[in-house]
Amino acid sequence: MNPILDKSFKIPFSKIKPEHVEPGIREALAEAEERLELISNSSEAVTYENTIQALDDLNLDLGHPIGLAYHLMTVKNSPELREGFESVQPDFTAFSARLPLNEKLWARIKAFSETDEAKQLTGIKKRHLEKTIEDFKHEGADLPADKKQRAEEINVELSQLYTTFSNNVLDSTNAFEHIITDEAELAGLPDSAIAQARADAEAKDKEGYRFTLQITSYLPVIKYSSNRELRKIIHQAFSNRASSGEQNNKENISTILRLRRELAELHGYKDFADYRLKTSMVKNGTTAYDFVKDLAVRTKDYFVNEITAINAYAKELGITELEAWDIGYVSEKLRSEKFAFDDEELRPYFPADSVLEGMFSLATTLFGITIVKQDNAEVWHESVEYFDINDEDGTYLGSFYIDLFPREEKRGGAWMNHFYTGGPQEDGSFKPHLGLNCANFTPPQNGNPALLTHSEVETTFHEFGHLLHHMLSKVAIPARSGVNVPWDFVELPSQIMENWCWEHEALKSFAKHYETGEALPYELIDKMKAARTFMGANAQMRQLSFGTVDLALHIDFDPNSGEDAIKYGQNLMEAFTIKPHFAHTNFLNGFGHVFAGNGYAAGYYSYKWSEVLDADAFSRFQKEGVFNPDVGRDFVKCILSQGDSKDAEELYRDFMGRDPDSEALLKRNLGAGV
Repeated sequence: MNPILDKSFKIPFSKIKPEHVEPGIREALAEAEERLELISNSSEAVTYENTIQALDDLNLDLGHPIGLAYHLMTVKNSPELREGFESVQPDFTAFSARLPLNEKLWARIKAFSETDEAKQLTGIKKRHLEKTIEDFKHEGADLPADKKQRAEEINVELSQLYTTFSNNVLDSTNAFEHIITDEAELAGLPDSAIAQARADAEAKDKEGYRFTLQITSYLPVIKYSSNRELRKIIHQAFSNRASSGEQNNKENISTILRLRRELAELHGYKDFADYRLKTSMVKNGTTAYDFVKDLAVRTKDYFVNEITAINAYAKELGITELEAWDIGYVSEKLRSEKFAFDDEELRPYFPADSVLEGMFSLATTLFGITIVKQDNAEVWHESVEYFDINDEDGTYLGSFYIDLFPREEKRGGAWMNHFYTGGPQEDGSFKPHLGLNCANFTPPQNGNPALLTHSEVETTFHEFGHLLHHMLSKVAIPARSGVNVPWDFVELPSQIMENWCWEHEALKSFAKHYETGEALPYELIDKMKAARTFMGANAQMRQLSFGTVDLALHIDFDPNSGEDAIKYGQNLMEAFTIKPHFAHTNFLNGFGHVFAGNGYAAGYYSYKWSEVLDADAFSRFQKEGVFNPDVGRDFVKCILSQGDSKDAEELYRDFMGRDPDSEALLKRNLGAGV
């Protein structure tokens, strides 16, 4: 058997080679076509089992090998793997795009909806039928034939553009390096950053110190290097990734925007934002746009005050004309002076293994689960770890992988994904889930364990929140399970987890010095918390700028006008930067959230939308006890276990007893009202 088609729960990663991708997925596609033909043309009386359930099973079986190939593209990218994946991706996308456009299949689904069996459905099966019909209509099931064909063509072309965009960002990131041989040019950098730069150089058989655009190399330079020229070189390279030569994403962005607008209009929407957000909490682009605009207005005064402070302090440091590559450095210097606090002081207290252990212990206390490391699973890289999760009643909920450190063949950022979605079965058993967390954190150095920054600790908790949303789901239908919720609700479980990274009791339980075992001193915790809102408005405006530009490009911008989308975005972002010209980079060429797939397209606002939800929801923990297991179990019962079994608004009200209030976010991020 082709190993990419192996459905073993423990995936045989050592056996899967690039040459397996194309033939394996083509075989899966051929089988899916046969099964679709049987479902659509069955002469049997239409039932839930032979129509809705059969379609779900088909999608799950086909989704596994393509999902596995995509996963390997993100963690083990190679020219051979790309060739195999890209050769079959258009055919997979075409098949997926055709499903809701298949007239016979749609007729069978509609026919079933009129049966007595359908009318007697209750609970999750009833909701799933309703959602399936809604999804089919949204994807064009009722379109005329010519529009259906064009919609399919657009979806295929977009999928290819997304892959090209992502590959260009990865390739341009990996193509850059900056070698320093004069140690004087390393002034200001933490020892950990210098050690990493030395190790990176040695790995490439080069003398001196090697700096790259990997986030663990980029951030220390931007925050700590007193070598202004080095900061400029690294900042400009990072901000202009995928902006020249064969890796230039400019035309890809223009084409993506044009095709998205055409797709929306085919479906009867005025723009892609309205089309994309129809099934979200906000329901349309205007509501999302109003949300980010309102939050920007409420943040503006705090932002202006921060700009004044940063410009004044830059002059004290001898920087007469502040530039974009100075912001991180000046901010860190000002924070260190104002709060007598440096992020690097925390790093020795956050060895990665201890952070994971503390995070798992917190999950046990709050959510009643147990997490145990296992050594009996194959992994895609030797640094990857594998864990089991059990519920408090002993039910085996599933397993997950954790891949924390950067590699050249691995895409940047941090993310959660899943291989299998389980859940309760009709015979009373529980089918286990299988998921993963990936990140690009500071790796182990010089025989020491990996020591994380506090920001990396937050990211660890964030992605684990997504994973918990998947792993603790107890919805019987995979399509309605776990993270398959509206995009502006999906960040609630992840972002709420970050809050415990700021709690004294939580930090004291796992933040232990890697050499002495000493707990993180209260003095440092207090300084860290005091500095929490420092430059909070700048950070918030940065996120709002991304959300605003994303929505504007999908609502206001006319992709058929010939106007330059990059310049349009730059001009719009000027209002969100300390100085207008800081916005004039090619940042959009590397904006994978929006242009490497549909994930956050017209949906980047959802980070802030969900942040309102998480800040407000965490206020219940603050009121009733941040380690209160009753509140934790309630969060599992109302949110983490529920998937899309109810509307997101109803799930939120189940937990909080009311609708969300944005004041908690302003207080947490800006100190508003404090």
